[in-house]
Amino acid sequence: MWEEYGIKNDILQMAKEVEKECQDTFEKIEQIEEYNSLKVLRAFQRNRISDIHFGSTTGYGYGDIGRDTIEKVFAEVLGAEDSLVRSQIISGTHALTVALFALLRPGDTMLSISGKPYDTLDEVIGIVENSSSLKAYGVHYEQIDLLDNGEFNAEAIQARVKQGNVKLVCLQRSKGYSTRKSISLKKVEEIIQKIREVNSNTIIMIDNCYCEFVGKEEPTQKGADIIVGSLIKNLGGGIAPNGGYIAGKKELVELAAERLTAPGLGKEVGPTLGINKQFLQGLYMAPSVVANSLKTAVFASRFLEKLGYSVEPNYQAERADIVQTIAFGNPEDLIHFCQGIQMGSPIDSDSIPEPWDMPGYTDQVIMAAGTFTQGSSIELSCDAPIRPPYIAYLQGGLTYPYGKLGVLKAIQNIQKEE
Repeated sequence: MWEEYGIKNDILQMAKEVEKECQDTFEKIEQIEEYNSLKVLRAFQRNRISDIHFGSTTGYGYGDIGRDTIEKVFAEVLGAEDSLVRSQIISGTHALTVALFALLRPGDTMLSISGKPYDTLDEVIGIVENSSSLKAYGVHYEQIDLLDNGEFNAEAIQARVKQGNVKLVCLQRSKGYSTRKSISLKKVEEIIQKIREVNSNTIIMIDNCYCEFVGKEEPTQKGADIIVGSLIKNLGGGIAPNGGYIAGKKELVELAAERLTAPGLGKEVGPTLGINKQFLQGLYMAPSVVANSLKTAVFASRFLEKLGYSVEPNYQAERADIVQTIAFGNPEDLIHFCQGIQMGSPIDSDSIPEPWDMPGYTDQVIMAAGTFTQGSSIELSCDAPIRPPYIAYLQGGLTYPYGKLGVLKAIQNIQKEE
């Protein structure tokens, strides 16, 4: 069958070598997959999920037993007191925005301790001027960059939060469109402990996008007050058609619910419109889908490293998220790689993505995403800002064979254009 996809024999032979080299890493991923699968199943059984929870509500959404039970399941899986899991949350950026506007008031200060957040938050925070930003509402923003070695600047962080006027500390685990390493849960736990040594009151919020089920635990099990993510990423399992979640301490989740809906309404409203089954089925499949995404990333990392490209992380490294970066060093290889990913996709495989001025981004961006769900990054996708050092951000893969095919097609497309 491979010849039908135009994959040459030398690439196929190299793929076999790469897979052999990756076997030990694959086995470690499978162990985590098994643990998380058991954890999800336990939450389903403890909350006595049945087909009654697949039901639907319209209008206000009062008395939606499915929605309310789903939020108990997510809370248990994430090690949180409570969760808000809603289709009305459009994206990870939206979930973060809801949480930030819920927890911050005029005059408050938020402190980012992992450097500048993801590009789409620039206008939310007010780094880029917007009349609806947190800055416009009187919220102050400060950031402490990571050290050159990728570690937290613990001394500077402790000195700042010790002053007592930082309402919220936030950190982004995944690298976003930066060149830094993603942040491991161990490092998250260590910096939370250091913050708590000098300040027990500041809210610690974690952007957990791309990171769920990569390991056996989540930041809420390591001292974080609230975590935020998207359901068209890891926890949606490629089945949830949209949605996001906010999980953590009960009183903070309730504040987020009142910001999403209205004060006095909170979690009591929100019609599910027939989406409950997809949320549950997506979560049920998520440990395996995340594992397949990780295997795809590991395979791509080793293959492209052998071809001479700079990759992060390497194929043997412990991973904090599903994102694989490849530094191509020139725009041509970057664009051809992304276009090859599109060619290996099930949807719009005959389309050719080109860089364009995408809303929310300061540079032109190329996005390859032949996905069933628009914008899904748990399905195989690859995107990149067109700026030096021309790094592609590869993520997703509902199954490993599909992910492998997409990567090989992308590599073939680079070599074809040389």
